[in-house]
Amino acid sequence: MSTDQPDDAATAADAGAEDGAEDAAAHKNALQDVIAVDPDDTRTRMVNRLDAHTGDGIRHRAFTCLVFDTEGRILLAQRAPGKRLWDTHWDGTVASHPVEGQSQLDATRQRLEEELGITPEQYSDLRVTDKFEYKRYYENAGLEWEVCAVLKVTLDDTSLDPDEEEIAGLLWADYEHLHEHPQWYRQLRLCPWFEIAMRRDFDEE
Repeated sequence: MSTDQPDDAATAADAGAEDGAEDAAAHKNALQDVIAVDPDDTRTRMVNRLDAHTGDGIRHRAFTCLVFDTEGRILLAQRAPGKRLWDTHWDGTVASHPVEGQSQLDATRQRLEEELGITPEQYSDLRVTDKFEYKRYYENAGLEWEVCAVLKVTLDDTSLDPDEEEIAGLLWADYEHLHEHPQWYRQLRLCPWFEIAMRRDFDEE
């Protein structure tokens, strides 16, 4: 299991965690659970999703899916402004958490359709390509501490129907160009899990 731990101490974010927790009762994440795991991605228990993303956090299972077209461009999706963490940042392309008893493939198929309107008829090569652990804090709102599976898919049909509550914007970008010139895309403010997944992807080539 590869890990990607924070480059600097994030203890300063702890002070804001209590403030974020005050909104727990009103936030929809307080009604959901995620799968807590050990560093090897072995399930340990179910935990409240909001608890997993506040305070010191709880390591849990997650995934991110990189969506491509047949020309090798990646689809970047801007997270909606209503998101608690990394709101308005750009992801490549969807990220979420499987529920109890759900595989990463099934969870990804579900989120592709729910967030972007992408159905299984539009692709045939969805696959898991990597997995890593990382921990990152976001301002005073909380953190992500995940064992994150990376999946890839190539769309034969690029028709999209994004959910505005999840997606604020979409952009097709040359994947290699984005990796080689991140400073040219700095204004997009990329999500940390996507940056890690992209770096690891090219490091393995």
